Amino acid sequence: MAQIFGGNMSGPGALREAVRKGAITVPGVFNAVSALIAERKGFKAIYLSGSGVAGSMGLPDLSLTTLSEVVEEVRRIKLVSKLPLIVDIDTGFGEVLNVERSIRELEKAGASAVHIEDQVLPKKCGHLEGKKLVQVEEMVEKIQAACKARTGREFMIIARTDARSVEGIDEAIERAKIYLKAGADGIFPEALESREEFKEFSDKVGGILMANMTEFGKSPLLSTQELGEMGYRIVIFPLTAFRGTLKLIDEIYGDLARDCTQRDFLGKLMTRKEFYDLINYSSYEREDAELKEKSRKIMER
Repeated sequence: MAQIFGGNMSGPGALREAVRKGAITVPGVFNAVSALIAERKGFKAIYLSGSGVAGSMGLPDLSLTTLSEVVEEVRRIKLVSKLPLIVDIDTGFGEVLNVERSIRELEKAGASAVHIEDQVLPKKCGHLEGKKLVQVEEMVEKIQAACKARTGREFMIIARTDARSVEGIDEAIERAKIYLKAGADGIFPEALESREEFKEFSDKVGGILMANMTEFGKSPLLSTQELGEMGYRIVIFPLTAFRGTLKLIDEIYGDLARDCTQRDFLGKLMTRKEFYDLINYSSYEREDAELKEKSRKIMER
């Protein structure tokens, strides 16, 4: 059923090739159908946010989701999307041995990269106050465990540091350098607070750098081009579509509750044809018809 399902035809190797060529814009997806829309728009990779997974379940981003729930979401997305998928695995779902299992499960499910952070459980959203950091040695062990567990060398391990908000930019830079020595392929400095800090971090830290352009947080909203000129290669927009979807749902439910009909806001809705084209409905029908015809011919022999 290759004409229907996405599989992992464009995985870790494609992601590394994309970032070698320059900075890439990576939209956050929150389920399989949002991944299909992102793929249609021509992005080179997609991102699954831990906050997005939790938010889709009506939960806060406080380490309440489990490895199995994130793995299942990755499987659903990779069943239909060919795009390389970067996955937020929070603190690795536990200690060092848990990190090893997390990497094995997520790589098998079709992820192309993960990022793991240096917060203490229960972690908090990177742009909120009250975060606490693990000791550097513990994070180094987790990075080494992650690198050991991956089966493909191109599968990317990105170390996120939340040190800027806790101990300052200098500590974030020092931690990043150590994480690279431990084997991380890239670094994700969370919640930098100015354009100057993004530039300073890039000037002092090597590896593949990832920037988070989440809305309503501590970081200025810079473009992929601006960050690319500073040396960043992956620019994620984790919850942009999710927030927009929630806003539209809120408006539609409000209109429906007030007017008890959708007649006046049909223009806000994806049509049946547009939705069927998105999910490639006709391919499923063709596949079903072809299998029926093959079965009929076998029975006639």
